[in-house]
Amino acid sequence: MTTGAASWLPLSPGERSVAIEVLVHGPLSRTELARRLDLSPGSLTRLTKPLIESGLLIEVSEAGAPAEARQGRPSQPLDVVAESRSFLGFKITEDMVYGVVTTLRSDIVARHDRPLATHDPAEVADLLAEMTAELARAHPRIAGVGIGVGGLVQDRAVVGESPFLLWRDVPLAALVEERTGLPVVVENDVAALVEAETWFGAGRGLDRFVVLTIGAGIGYGLVLGGKRVPYAEEDRGFGRHWIVNPNGPLTPDGERGSAVSLLTIPNIRYQVRAATGRDHSYEEILALAAAGEPMPARVIDEAARALGTLVAQIANFAMPQKILLAGEGVGLMDVAGKAVEGSIRAQRHPLAAPIDLETKVSDFHDWARGAAVLAIQVLVLGALEV
Repeated sequence: MTTGAASWLPLSPGERSVAIEVLVHGPLSRTELARRLDLSPGSLTRLTKPLIESGLLIEVSEAGAPAEARQGRPSQPLDVVAESRSFLGFKITEDMVYGVVTTLRSDIVARHDRPLATHDPAEVADLLAEMTAELARAHPRIAGVGIGVGGLVQDRAVVGESPFLLWRDVPLAALVEERTGLPVVVENDVAALVEAETWFGAGRGLDRFVVLTIGAGIGYGLVLGGKRVPYAEEDRGFGRHWIVNPNGPLTPDGERGSAVSLLTIPNIRYQVRAATGRDHSYEEILALAAAGEPMPARVIDEAARALGTLVAQIANFAMPQKILLAGEGVGLMDVAGKAVEGSIRAQRHPLAAPIDLETKVSDFHDWARGAAVLAIQVLVLGALEV
């Protein structure tokens, strides 16, 4: 396989800035682009010319269609050719691999999932290569592959530690590159989701932004100055020691009253099972709580108040312009949103500004899309420091 992206690389720092600005915020007029980047008209022309010649940028009409060639009319907005290249994103869970194909603007155009029967790194890489080959048959202009993994990832290439896959120091990027011939980037799955939302989603254009995910675990991502803040303990049990209720439940995973103990799907199921002797899915527990069943309702109410406390603490200290609540567990808001809001109010100053809290039900294809955005960032724009 070939990437087909060589004609776009390498980009100079100035060209990269222009390309990113148009990719994330376009289409943009030259006047607006020059204003955003504080460039003179001459400098902008110098930087955009090679990007247009390479096919990365195109002049479009106001309606978004390609502009007809006109002499002396360099006023058409500039945009990227979103369908000119495709990107693969994979999200690896304990028992599945979820795959997507996206455009240059991260719009999902195809999905392909396969069960994961083994955690052997070589066999997982074989499966990813098979999925890549199958997706590439229908989408031949693949420019890169992104992979999201729950765990600690080093240098966007090596899975240093993954509790779900029981991996340690697995060079996943190299294994998949050997089998596909495509450039591969690997990242922690929450970090990938944060990057996707910062560039193309709820955090686009914001200076301070937070992503909080609830589901199998608790995920947290902070964006300052428009860039994600990396941290050493990324996905090493985040939330396990974030105590939101010292008198809360003690579960197999997490300290007493921690965010993990109160909010994660496995521990919510554990609490209901311990109290009732019956095993229910998360969706069933939400439905029972909504119907007023005492024990499920109590567990969900405790989870809602814990979530409100967590959101308020984040807002109090990080002061974000927006908090995005995502993940498989956000159905909690539909059943107990008022309890969440009440807990937020109780933990905030009476005169504090309202929190812009946006919720997004995320399936695993959204996580895979986040991985594809890594491929867009690193492989097309060469933006290794994003």
